[in-house]
Amino acid sequence: MTSSPDIKIEIRNLTMAFGSFVVMRDINAQVKRSEVFIIMGGSGCGKSTLLRHMIGLKEPATGEIYYDGTPFWESSAQVRTQKLRSFGVLFQAGSLWSSMTLAENIGLVLGEYTGFSPAEIRDIARLKLALVGLKGFEDYYPAEISGGMYKRAGLARAIALDPDVLFFDEPSAGLDPISARNLDELILQLRDSLGATFVVVSHELSSIFTIGDNSVFLDPNTRTMRASGNPRELLKHSTDPTVRQFLTRGEASVPPNPSKPLNPQTL
Repeated sequence: MTSSPDIKIEIRNLTMAFGSFVVMRDINAQVKRSEVFIIMGGSGCGKSTLLRHMIGLKEPATGEIYYDGTPFWESSAQVRTQKLRSFGVLFQAGSLWSSMTLAENIGLVLGEYTGFSPAEIRDIARLKLALVGLKGFEDYYPAEISGGMYKRAGLARAIALDPDVLFFDEPSAGLDPISARNLDELILQLRDSLGATFVVVSHELSSIFTIGDNSVFLDPNTRTMRASGNPRELLKHSTDPTVRQFLTRGEASVPPNPSKPLNPQTL
């Protein structure tokens, strides 16, 4: 079991492999409740693979992932299924059904896993869209909104069942800088209002420094984690040249935290 009730997720001695090919070995990390935990590193280091291990899509070669002190992979299939229902996932591509309106996309999840009436589902979908700055867009189709709004709609669907852990795979991918900053600000707002724990795969330095409370840096050369901790503190204090090279590429300084939310309608 985890050593502290403040720990939401614990990764212990995790090795990820495809057959005999080892992707990463000996990953250890703890994620506190309501933290934004960043999985970072260069291309091909296994960031998305680690995410897949954490959301139950890929079983580790060795090691375990604990949620609230309970091992995930050592548990029964029934226990794992129950745990999965407390997760929300925002995929990199958004993955909305193009033939459904935004409200219908969210309602599909609610209809599948709750006993709410159609009217209640519509009300909840409207609320979730409002939470991500899309009030009034319930009857729009995915093709009728911008890329940033599309990501927000995907996030609304991810929070449809009020998850206590949210997983994001490169949420800023494909967005312009303003839209990406809006999304970062939204993540921080939802963390504070929902009290959820966020696990975010990212290589975008501005997002990493803005939203990250904690992180793990994966290195494809050594095939293990090279550093962990608050990204800003790693930038200030890490003496590892590989970590410093990643955290300073194209950045003269650490970007400031957003001082105020941007208008979601600009996305």
